[in-house]
Amino acid sequence: MAERLAVHPVNPQQRLIDKAAASLRAGGLVLVPTDAGYSLAWALEGREAEERVLRLRELDRRHPFTLLCRQLSEAGRLARLDDRAFRLMRSLTPGPCTFILPASSDLPKRIKNVGRSKRRDIGIRLPDHGVARMLLEAMGEPLLSTSLVLPDEEHPNSHEAEAVADRWLRWVDVMLDAEDCEPGPTSIVDCTGDEPEVVRQGFHPVAV
Repeated sequence: MAERLAVHPVNPQQRLIDKAAASLRAGGLVLVPTDAGYSLAWALEGREAEERVLRLRELDRRHPFTLLCRQLSEAGRLARLDDRAFRLMRSLTPGPCTFILPASSDLPKRIKNVGRSKRRDIGIRLPDHGVARMLLEAMGEPLLSTSLVLPDEEHPNSHEAEAVADRWLRWVDVMLDAEDCEPGPTSIVDCTGDEPEVVRQGFHPVAV
C-alpha cells in the first residue's frame, strides 16, 4: 500500500522528507511535486523502480530520463558545461526548464547505461519547488525522473494532487502530497549544438 504523505509545499516537514528518501534508498518509486507538475522519481541505483516505470509508461529502453539536481555544481559534474551553457543555466535555474547537455566523461556508469543505451547527452533539471529541493538535499545525489504520462493519455493532469493520487497512487510507494502545484510541462533547451535551441516551450516559456 502506497503512503500518501501530506507535506507543506513551502516548509516541508523533515520527517516526511526523510521517510520518502528512505523509500528511494530502498529502491522505491516516489511521486514528487515540482514546479512543473508532479513527477515520478527514483534513486540512481533504483533499477527495479526504473523497470516499473518502463512497464507503466510502456517506454522503450532507450528512453532518456531526466536527472533532477540540487545545484549547478552538481550538474557540472554530470555534463560538460561551456561558458554559454553555464550562463544560460544560471539565468534560468532553479526553474521549470530541462537542459539537454553533452554528457561528462565522468558520468557514472549507471547513469550512462540507463535504458541500456550509451548516453552521449543527458537531460538535467534544477526544480524550483521546496519539496523537490529538500528531497534532493536529503538524498545527497541526483534523482532520475520522468513525467506522468500513461500510454492512454495525451494531456495528463499532473499538477492537481487529487487527480495525481487517483491515477498514480496504486503504482508507487510514496506520494509527497504538497497539494496542487504549477502545471507543466517544462521548457526544453538543447545545448548540444552550436547555439542553444528551445525545442519545447513549456507552461512558462523561456528565451535563450
